[in-house]
Amino acid sequence: MSEKRALISVWDKAGVVDLAKGLSEAGWEIISSSGTAKALRSAGLEIKEVADLTGYPHMLGGRVKTLHPSIFGGILARRHFDEDLNDVERFGIPLIDMVVCNLYPFEAVSRKGADLETLLENIDIGGVTLIRAAAKNYHQVILLTDPSDYGKALDELANEGNVSLKTRQEFALKGFAATASYDASICAGISREVGKSSGLDEKIPLVLTPALSLR
Repeated sequence: MSEKRALISVWDKAGVVDLAKGLSEAGWEIISSSGTAKALRSAGLEIKEVADLTGYPHMLGGRVKTLHPSIFGGILARRHFDEDLNDVERFGIPLIDMVVCNLYPFEAVSRKGADLETLLENIDIGGVTLIRAAAKNYHQVILLTDPSDYGKALDELANEGNVSLKTRQEFALKGFAATASYDASICAGISREVGKSSGLDEKIPLVLTPALSLR
C-alpha cells in the first residue's frame, strides 16, 4: 500500500498535535509549514515542508505558501481518471489524502474594530482554496476543518481502515459552510470599514449562528 499523506495547515491548533501523532503512528506522512510545522516539530513529529514539494520557499511575507500545482494537483487529482494520474506521474506530484485546515480569524479581528489594513491582512487565501479543493474531491480526500472532528476521523481510520464516504461528505459540507460564512464575514467587515452597505448588489451574504436548540 502506498504511503498516505496529510497536509496540515491550521490557525487554530487545538488538537492538531494529537491528530498528527495518530496519523504518524498509522504510517501517514505529514506535510506542513510555518507555525503549524513548528508546533508539530516541537511535539517531536517528523514533518515534510510544503517548500519541499513546491520547490519554492514562503514568499511575500508568508502570503504565498501552498498555492502551487504540486499541492493542488495532489489534492484535486481524480484517482479513477487515467489522464489525472498520468499528469501526476508526469510532473512528479505526490497525492494528498487528507487536508486539515482552518482559517485566519477574520471575524474575530473584525469584531474587535480592526482597521482596514488589519482586516485585509487577516483574509485567508490559501486556506480557503485548500478547503474548497479538498471538499470538491471528497471522494478521494478527507477534509478536516473542525478540531472536534479529529477524533472521529482517527477512530474510523483505526477501526475501518479509512474514513467512510458518509463521513467524508459530512466533513466536506462543513468545509463549504466554513468558506461560505468566511466570505460573508469578509464582505460585511470590509463593507463596514469602507462605509458601504454590504448590499451593493442584489445578493446579500448573511452569516447566521444558532442561538439555541429547539425541541
